[in-house]
Amino acid sequence: MILTLAWALPLLGALLLAFVPRWSAGGPRLFATLVAALSLAMLVWAWLGFDSGGPLFQHVLDVPWVPSIGVGYRVGVDGIALAVVTMSALVFLASIAYPVDIKGQPRQYYGWMLFLMATSLAVFLVLDLLLFYVFFDLSLVGMYFLIGRWGHGKPQLSALTFFLFTFAGSLALLLAIIGLYLSLDAPSFDMRLIIEQQPLAGGGLYAGLVFLGLMLGLAIKTPLVPLHTWLPQAHVDAPGPASAILAGVLLKMGTYGMVRLPLAMLPDTFERYALVVGIIALVAILYGALVALGQRNLKRRIAYTSINHMGYTVLGIAVAASFSDNLAAKQLALTGATVEMVAHGLITGALFLICGSFWQRTQEYDLDHYGGLAHQAPLLTGLTVLAAFASLGMPGLAGFVAEFQIFAGTFAVYPWLAILAVLGILITAGLFLDLLRRLFFGRLPVHLGQFAELNRVEATVLGVLGLGIVIIGVYPSFLLEVIDGASALLIGGR
Repeated sequence: MILTLAWALPLLGALLLAFVPRWSAGGPRLFATLVAALSLAMLVWAWLGFDSGGPLFQHVLDVPWVPSIGVGYRVGVDGIALAVVTMSALVFLASIAYPVDIKGQPRQYYGWMLFLMATSLAVFLVLDLLLFYVFFDLSLVGMYFLIGRWGHGKPQLSALTFFLFTFAGSLALLLAIIGLYLSLDAPSFDMRLIIEQQPLAGGGLYAGLVFLGLMLGLAIKTPLVPLHTWLPQAHVDAPGPASAILAGVLLKMGTYGMVRLPLAMLPDTFERYALVVGIIALVAILYGALVALGQRNLKRRIAYTSINHMGYTVLGIAVAASFSDNLAAKQLALTGATVEMVAHGLITGALFLICGSFWQRTQEYDLDHYGGLAHQAPLLTGLTVLAAFASLGMPGLAGFVAEFQIFAGTFAVYPWLAILAVLGILITAGLFLDLLRRLFFGRLPVHLGQFAELNRVEATVLGVLGLGIVIIGVYPSFLLEVIDGASALLIGGR
């Protein structure tokens, strides 16, 4: 029931905003913030009741829905899902509370935010493949309207491109899910049953086609190069909080899906293609960093770093799926990939909210427009420096914990991939140091003389995300204990 409340409360809140027409000026924002906080509280409660040494899936609720075809309302979490969904709820809470231009439509804006929160959290909580697909698709609807109605630049075009690309990936995913479903002796969409039975064990052409469909749909969502082209412009034209959700939560559906579906349900087939997936991840790491370095647009630069960081996550998953007999290295890589999902959500969520603050003040993302803001806005400078250094993997911050585990596990299995991927960290360090130099150092331009410091709400939200980044970096054991149990069962179970 706890997990059901976690995603159903935002859905109920969205319905109330949709059908109750009269609200005070700040009512919708306050209401949405309270609903998001309650949803997060449900997940914290689930975390406190989670036994890291217990069975793989916990807090399970299984209610038959359409027994004739094996569909049921099934929710539950393992340590990987619990970590990612709790981070997602925190990013949603931060994004909903963060100030943004709602263009005179607060009820509609916060209604769509809560709808997107409900569908997104459900993706990580359901244990029924058909429901996974339904919520995976419904999340596109919420983001489509947030970009198209409250974005800037060419928001309708960006929203359409985002929807068509990711919906095409969803269709590939649906075909693969049907193929997996038909491989069972008794019809069922129960993820636990499919993981237990391993209906396509041993590989073969049929298993290869199902694997291809799953990975294609999830790679578009992640996104991996060359299926990434929808992402940068969607970020540039989306409002800051929507960008934070897109990077912090929606991209994780791709990598989480890789762990939950092909890694857990098709391990033999994934093993055959693990090196290929690892090479694709390496391309994403280097390509994302190099292209980000060449961007003069603040938001576009951060968008390309998301491609780079999601490449690290996929590299860790590929190592976990590899032929290697080194189970410790594979488990380390999978744990690191999960921590990277959490760390990237917090770090890049904060960076995109900061981008929103720049836009609110100047209506400009061009890095050449800025400079010398360190004295004008020291709090903004400090929080941006913290997020930037976390993103480039500085020790003591969340990004380092994740990347260290991924690279340690990769080096034990594919040492040449690890060596080449380290170049991505070097390039990322260069691009973030250049970004900080352009924004905050040098002479303050005359047109920025009235640039405002962060207000109380902005500082509080970014401070909470920054605190999470530091806590994971300094004391990661509370997170690793939850994740390690699930990664050990997934790797050991193979």
